[in-house]
Amino acid sequence: MDDIICAIDIGTSKVCAVVAKVDKFGNIEVLAKSMKPSNCVKKGVIVDIDEASSIISSCIAEIKAIKNIEINSAYVNIMGNQVSIISNRASIETSNAEHEITKKDILRVLSGVEKVSFPQDRQIIDVVPTQYIVDGCDEIVDPLGMTGVKLEVEADIIAGKITSVQNIVKSMQKANVEVDGIIVEALAISELSLTSQEKEMGVILIDVGGSITNVSVYKNEKVVFNDSIPVGGAHITNDISIGLRISLDEAEKLKREYELALTSLIKNDYEITINDINENKKREIKVSQVIEIIEARVHEIFYLCKELLDKNGMLNGFDGTVVLAGGGISYVDGNMQLAYEVFGFPVKVATHKVTSISKPEFLTCVGIIKYAAKRMKLSKKESENKNKIPEKSKRKFGILEKIYKFFTGLF
Repeated sequence: MDDIICAIDIGTSKVCAVVAKVDKFGNIEVLAKSMKPSNCVKKGVIVDIDEASSIISSCIAEIKAIKNIEINSAYVNIMGNQVSIISNRASIETSNAEHEITKKDILRVLSGVEKVSFPQDRQIIDVVPTQYIVDGCDEIVDPLGMTGVKLEVEADIIAGKITSVQNIVKSMQKANVEVDGIIVEALAISELSLTSQEKEMGVILIDVGGSITNVSVYKNEKVVFNDSIPVGGAHITNDISIGLRISLDEAEKLKREYELALTSLIKNDYEITINDINENKKREIKVSQVIEIIEARVHEIFYLCKELLDKNGMLNGFDGTVVLAGGGISYVDGNMQLAYEVFGFPVKVATHKVTSISKPEFLTCVGIIKYAAKRMKLSKKESENKNKIPEKSKRKFGILEKIYKFFTGLF
């Protein structure tokens, strides 16, 4: 039986929701989608729970009107600047006389691997096993039922800022939507848009949002860096507004209409009419005047990303690919050329094979669905046992069992 999964992306300039059907092969069929403008997120944190919950409710209501689907729970994103990712390793001796690895053994080794020191303002939201090792045999995805004396796990421990995590949960619950899981935006996009070979060779993933650009680096199929800069697509709009003395609405319209990041790509530099808000009258400008502003800001975004990576030693020996994602600039022609000028590495725009949805604004939602579906292994029972984000004081085996279910889909 196919699984129905709902994903919600709470961004800096919009909230998106997508409901999809996922078959046993992992194929995604989008059933309904909704997108609403929003200003409830600042610097990656929900700052207005009432507004966030209202917009989430509106998206869910629109989806229900389209497909008459009852949405009681969903997976939701968290922005990269709100999480820390630490790799860790743990090992145990198997517990029964026959040395057959049981669910209890897996929970025990996961319990060990999550013993990582985080600041007090963080709570673990995810444990991502990268491999299990049984008696020295590595690269095991699921050790349940195998025979071995020693069970080891290597995992990425993801901890979110408590304020950010709880604001997400409260916003969802106030909209009468329970949280199945909180998924780091970069992990969702990478699941959808990056191949294993790319992540093995090395990828710089640049996700340009409304006011934040997240930068992640993958090497050897692992996240080795995750940070952000406080600049995004909204800053391009603001630059156009200030530079041309027009309203923000008109600036956004111009940005979307011309969708160029390089003046050299202009085929016809004709005149256009704009409304000068200072002089309260119309005037003529060249298309190139708009594109020059876009080009300058996009170049700066890439330069700041490179500066951040350089500062953290991420470009030393890097010989991979730069991948551009997000609704902030991924649709803009010329962005790949600009990124190549700055980084000097091959550049591509993040894409996916879900033909029923094309707008880059929905990329994160579709990525969340793919990420969740893969980890669940599409277990029928999983859909009947929704994951909840645990309270910090109630973790112990609670979160581990939920993580185990999330990553194996056996219950």
